[in-house]
Amino acid sequence: MISNQEILETITMIQDQSLDIRTITMGISLIDCMDADIKKSCDKIYKKIYRVANKLVETGEYLSKKYGIPIINKRVAVTPISLLLGASGGNPLEYALILDKVACDIGIDFIGGFSALVQKGFAPGERELIDAIPEALSITKKVCASVNVGSTRAGINLDAVKIMGHKILEAATLTKDNECMGAGKLVVFCNAVEDNPFMAGAFHGIGENDVVINVGVSGPGVVREAIKKIPADAEISEIADTIKKTAFKITRMGQLIGVEASKMLMVPFGIVDLSLAPTPAVGDSVAHIIEEMGIESCGGYGTTAALAILNDAVKKGGVMASSRVGGLSGAFIPVSEDAGMIAAVERGSLSIEKLEAMTAVCSVGLDMIVIPGDTHPDIIAGMIADEAAIGMINSKTTAVRIIPAVGKKDNEGVNFGGLFGYGPVMKINRFSPSKFINRGGQIPAPIQSLKN
Repeated sequence: MISNQEILETITMIQDQSLDIRTITMGISLIDCMDADIKKSCDKIYKKIYRVANKLVETGEYLSKKYGIPIINKRVAVTPISLLLGASGGNPLEYALILDKVACDIGIDFIGGFSALVQKGFAPGERELIDAIPEALSITKKVCASVNVGSTRAGINLDAVKIMGHKILEAATLTKDNECMGAGKLVVFCNAVEDNPFMAGAFHGIGENDVVINVGVSGPGVVREAIKKIPADAEISEIADTIKKTAFKITRMGQLIGVEASKMLMVPFGIVDLSLAPTPAVGDSVAHIIEEMGIESCGGYGTTAALAILNDAVKKGGVMASSRVGGLSGAFIPVSEDAGMIAAVERGSLSIEKLEAMTAVCSVGLDMIVIPGDTHPDIIAGMIADEAAIGMINSKTTAVRIIPAVGKKDNEGVNFGGLFGYGPVMKINRFSPSKFINRGGQIPAPIQSLKN
């Protein structure tokens, strides 16, 4: 039985502390849409996605009104398109265009899955899809792309890492008149998960149900307010316990929405991804949580320890509230989407090197970071290799979503608008990793991969 106090507490979280359901994401398998004829395959894709997802937006809006909680995005994730391209051949852009068309027709915000999994090498269709990513993102509105270049089990495909350094720069260049947004819809992963509801990296794994509903919940503002109430002389364990209890409350809301959406859409409920995904809104910041814990400015010494406590406590609290916690779950640290991170960069306390250290203990990795537009592709590849190595060695998901600010001056930033926010151009280390990157081949998997 839910008490009046709990109801009032939830209302406060929504109205004053930016609690929201960040996304309802429908995962859809396209395996049954494979065809040797790419046009027939595209026709099957459109019909299936439209048939199963045409009520997704309507359902999200109904549940938002019924329970009084904002549901920010309604999204679809599909089987990695490289699998279909391997069967059909042809121009990958046809798949991108049909995904964009059906996404527009059903009214969702984004569709993910223009993706390839190449951690151990290139199967038919995968290199062709990767080559098409920059143009695909420049000619579509809602399509998102991702490439998995490494895993703990397989090691890191250094050839793919090098290619992606070039593709990120190409995607930014082709969309330079749109704030280089092509690069903002492209994620390079190590240890990508199959049930991630968050864009731009979402795709529907081949081990998933035919159709499934996953929910992503976010509440940095709620966590910060809870920590604010703790006495300044309290031990750090009290802060961890408070975060766990708060994450439990946040996850219950995600569980409720996921179960209800599953029933209304008559598809299985997948997971709740409890990720403290910030927004540019004041008070909805992971950086501000870290500062509330006692760090003068995010990026200062102690930041990584504080983030480790936060990430672990969020997961512990979330697991207690739902039997189906999954996805990425933890704390995100995207620079452009977090008002506190932006402020920390501008005051000089937060650098890319510190962000890289933080990614060892949080969800995902170097996320929504704007770098100079003249950055060499091999330097971008070096950033990818470093993040992939952190993921591979630590058996966790890491990623890179960086935006070269093509055509911008050094003192300018990139204003994406909406949830993507504003990104100040960050200084980079320009010493070249080209000799290392150009060696190519496979970085061996670590010894802990041999567990079977």
